[in-house]
This record gives sequence, C-alpha cells and structure tokens, in this order.
Amino acid sequence: MAKVQGAIAVNTEVCKGCEVCIPVCAEDVIGMSDNVNRKGYHYAYMKNPEACTGCTNCGIVCPDRAISVYRIKVSA
Repeated sequence: MAKVQGAIAVNTEVCKGCEVCIPVCAEDVIGMSDNVNRKGYHYAYMKNPEACTGCTNCGIVCPDRAISVYRIKVSA
C-alpha cells in the first residue's frame, strides 16, 4: 500500500503571520520564519517537512488562503 507524503506551499506575500495554522498542525510541521515579507509580517514555513501528512488542516483554517497543501504517493 502506498504511503502519502504531504507538503505545503505558503504564499509568503499573502501570509500575515497570524499563526492560526500552527496549533492545528498535529505533526508540528509549521513554524514562523525569522524573515519578513514586503508588508513586514513574519510568515509561515515548513520547519519539519518530512513529518507533513497532507491533512489540509492548515490550508482550511488560513484566513488569507495563503497555504496550499499537496499530497504525493510514495512507495512504502
């Protein structure tokens, strides 16, 4: 049976650093960058990418729709 590996893509210019995505990530994948975007906000990024399951919780709760979630099947 194939395993699913997830990944997120954060539109860093849209993310306002509200951190709503962090507590909904059960796998502790998301962190806040030390860098800032053009508007001066720290933005979300994948701090632990190998743990992402592609559950989409972060994308669903993002008020600005700055997070896109992707899933790929990998061999077990």
